[in-house]
Amino acid sequence: MVAAVVDIERMEKQQRVRKRPRFAWDVGPAQPEERAPVVARNEGMAARYVSPPRREDDREGHYMFNLGENLTPRYKILSKMGEGTFGRVLECWDRQTREYVAIKVVRSIHKYRDAAMIEVDILQRVAKNEKASSRCVQIRNWFDYRNHICIVFEKLGPSLFDFLKRNKYSPFPVDLVREFGRQLLESVACLGWSYPCDLWSIGCILVELCSGEALFQTHENLEHLAMMERVLGPLPEHMILRANRGAEKYFRRGSRLNWPEGAVSRESIRAVKKLDRLKLMISQHVDSSRSSLIDLLHGLLKYDPSERLTAWQALNHPFFKCPT
Repeated sequence: MVAAVVDIERMEKQQRVRKRPRFAWDVGPAQPEERAPVVARNEGMAARYVSPPRREDDREGHYMFNLGENLTPRYKILSKMGEGTFGRVLECWDRQTREYVAIKVVRSIHKYRDAAMIEVDILQRVAKNEKASSRCVQIRNWFDYRNHICIVFEKLGPSLFDFLKRNKYSPFPVDLVREFGRQLLESVACLGWSYPCDLWSIGCILVELCSGEALFQTHENLEHLAMMERVLGPLPEHMILRANRGAEKYFRRGSRLNWPEGAVSRESIRAVKKLDRLKLMISQHVDSSRSSLIDLLHGLLKYDPSERLTAWQALNHPFFKCPT
């Protein structure tokens, strides 16, 4: 533990400039909003529990609020913690349990309300799984308020991305990458499933923790495929031939990716060219003797889902069993 603290302190002294900035919708607000007091001294009993006047939602369906207002009589809004595609997350004071909570206020749009109810169902199932519940964020409650699904979570500290951002995107030490990777894999394994797409995601996260850079920083499909080939090698021909007709526009002459001919811009082509092979990318940040990490990442980032490591197989990998 002491060694980990020393490593984090060392990271804080380093500075790093991102090669390509994240898109605005990938990150939270640059500065947190001013925080309202939990209880104002001159706040009367009626004012403490009254709901604010009804307001129109904004154009995107977000709930409009002022700091210090109530979100139902039970919760007092203290600050805005973040914002994403589905809605906003508010720090609130729970008057019933007398604790700080994070409430996800979902946009009042039908598809996001439906998705939120699926999320509630999953979170409640996770909470009933004793092994998984110790590794996953806990749902406290949920309610429907003025056409907004509100999901109440325990309030946790900064995310790994928040920490990366504060430290100028400096890579994490390999020992911390190992510990974070173990926790991620245990979380997936203890949920009772091991879908290959989840293991691909964990592989991408571990690369970002090692390098400080998102592995495939794009939202354009063809550029994404080109980045994958640049880092991991050509896509398997048998997978391309099995792809549906919607994927034909990304390929030419059978199984060759339509790149760079199909690139949307020169900036896109440059972004792909900047990427290195996975082994070289990791070796720039991790000692070459740590080859077990590179082998683990190759196993997590296999193109063919049937060949990709499962969560339990990854946990038994030498990177976790025999750290060097």
